[in-house]
Amino acid sequence: MSRMIFTLSAFGLFASGMLGICDPSSAGEPPASAAPAVVPLMNRDVVGAPGKEAVMITVAYQPGGTSLPHRHDAQVFVYVLEGAMTMQVDGSAPVTLRAGQTFYEGPKDVHRVSMNASQTEAAKILVFMIKDKARPATRGVDEKAKP
Repeated sequence: MSRMIFTLSAFGLFASGMLGICDPSSAGEPPASAAPAVVPLMNRDVVGAPGKEAVMITVAYQPGGTSLPHRHDAQVFVYVLEGAMTMQVDGSAPVTLRAGQTFYEGPKDVHRVSMNASQTEAAKILVFMIKDKARPATRGVDEKAKP
């Protein structure tokens, strides 16, 4: 029971942290209602890798929705479920991905651009990450600090 409560608490912290980072209203971008909706799906210890956990979530973006720059300090695998997303990590060109395509972020990457490529249709991604249990799933970065 205590593990389930801990896991639910961790999901709550993850989701609220992700939404806080993604809430662009204070940055003069789209209103908070356009902020992505994070839904935790699973959290499991990684067998054979003490201190590591696997986290799976979906993130839904409204038309024109975007996330503020952030990082995960984790290996992050993204699969586009619906719509189209424009993604960019520092040091790489932006890419626009459609349903069925994938994206990867390394543990040292800063996810500079994560936005719905459409102003008229919603987009949804499935995110799977492998991270240190002791580290937050997502943390903000200084928007103005470029690589």
